[in-house]
Amino acid sequence: MTPLLRVARLLMSASPRAMARGAALTLVVLLMGAALLGLSGWFITATGLAGLAGIGIAFDVFRPSAGVRLLALGRTAARYGERVLTHDATLRALAALRVDLLRRQAGLDARALARLRGEANLTRIVADVDALDGIVLRLLLPVLAGLATHAVVFLALGLLVDWLVAWLVLLGYLPLAALVLRRLARRGIAPSAAAEDRAQTLRRGLIDMLRDREALILTGTLGARETALLDVERQARAAARELDRSEREAGALLSLVVALVAALALLAGGWLMQRGDVDAASAAIGLFVALALAETVLPLRRGFAELGRMLGAAERILQDDPGPRTRGPAPDQDRDQNQDRDPAPPVPAAGAPLLDWRRGPLSLMLHAGEAAALEGPSGAGKTTLLLRIAGMTDAPADEIRVLGRPPLDWPEDLFRDIVTMVPQRSALIAGSVRDNLTLAGPATDSQIWAALEAMDLAAAIDERGGLGVRLGERGAGLSGGQARRLSLARAILRRPRLLLLDEPTEGLDEATAERVLAGLRRALPETALLAALHRGGEHPVFGQRLRLAR
Repeated sequence: MTPLLRVARLLMSASPRAMARGAALTLVVLLMGAALLGLSGWFITATGLAGLAGIGIAFDVFRPSAGVRLLALGRTAARYGERVLTHDATLRALAALRVDLLRRQAGLDARALARLRGEANLTRIVADVDALDGIVLRLLLPVLAGLATHAVVFLALGLLVDWLVAWLVLLGYLPLAALVLRRLARRGIAPSAAAEDRAQTLRRGLIDMLRDREALILTGTLGARETALLDVERQARAAARELDRSEREAGALLSLVVALVAALALLAGGWLMQRGDVDAASAAIGLFVALALAETVLPLRRGFAELGRMLGAAERILQDDPGPRTRGPAPDQDRDQNQDRDPAPPVPAAGAPLLDWRRGPLSLMLHAGEAAALEGPSGAGKTTLLLRIAGMTDAPADEIRVLGRPPLDWPEDLFRDIVTMVPQRSALIAGSVRDNLTLAGPATDSQIWAALEAMDLAAAIDERGGLGVRLGERGAGLSGGQARRLSLARAILRRPRLLLLDEPTEGLDEATAERVLAGLRRALPETALLAALHRGGEHPVFGQRLRLAR
């Protein structure tokens, strides 16, 4: 339950005033409901007794009826305000939770971020954040308001009726309702978590099947995929039925608790009336208030039934992630300390390498204008090495030096002026070609066309309508090879001192790959190049070749 408490504190701290207003109106709604039914019960009983006694004409019906109308209208208005404020506060809290989540994800290394980009993980994160709104709306506020309502009602019944009735209502409701809800929570954890998991699996499976339908049809596996999804749907329905059964059983037990407490209040009121301690109208108040307090426990069923879903979401949202890696002084240092950092990258001594890497018997040293091909089978660690050099994941001590310093010792902004990495997966956005090429900084049209020309892409872009032509999400509208070359053109515009390339010729035919590598060298004659390759390492642009083994 600790993750739920941590998330609850985070949600409450996001907008405490809005939460407090929503909680206050929730309490007002419950108190007005209890007061309305208690006053109505007293009024009906008193008027009936006055009529039987033949003194109905002398009975004051105006003030009690005015009170009933006031409570009814006030309860309706308070209910509306409570809905508006609690949902507003919850949405504010979820927005703060998303910001906190993104802030923590920003500290992950490139490998972890790459895993998060998958559709399954993104869908999972969105569903988890959405599931956590129940912590406030279905658990925290209703439970706190319910407990506060029982405390106020206990005092009111003790003062207006008798302390015996007050104790019977309090001790009848709280322990019995707590036992029922605890039983529901324990029985509902597994099926609610299973139902959520199967629903997510089904959603992802449907998306994958629609996206890959042509390949599934051609390979004759569409029927098998459909059968598998139907099986997942049956599992989801089974878990939902089990959860619904537990919730309905809890609802029946809570209704029995309400009936039992109301009966005890009625019997206690009758006994007190026989003793002459209270009149008949006052003796009826306990019965009607006990019935009104059902509103404090019956709506809690859904929240406790979905406890497993919310608990799983909280655990995943709050799972321990590596914190952001520090470059330069720690974040909590003051401005004066930050001013002590190097204002600019150090100027290397004559002949000093841009990159110096050593691991056991293997070593690599690159100076300005040199290029090296990094070769090896899949899983040999080529991409990992590039990520470490780029400062996007931790590296063993004394393994890598960029201009004489470990990558993570550089201030972030200065390091990015020195080193640029083009990953294997092209990062393009929905927008114009110009938008995609100027993501990393401004560039003139002549500079852009020069970069496109170097990547053998200028003619293709010109035929499509020039730099203003719109691309779809992830560069839709370009072939895979064209998207790759557009990413390389963007790297050229940054003009880094060290350029790291992960499979730069993937998806390109041999002739185009030849032109792209030669164009890179012409466009960036003073840049040190390090490229991870499956093929093409023998290209004359590479003066060094380093092979990694698994």
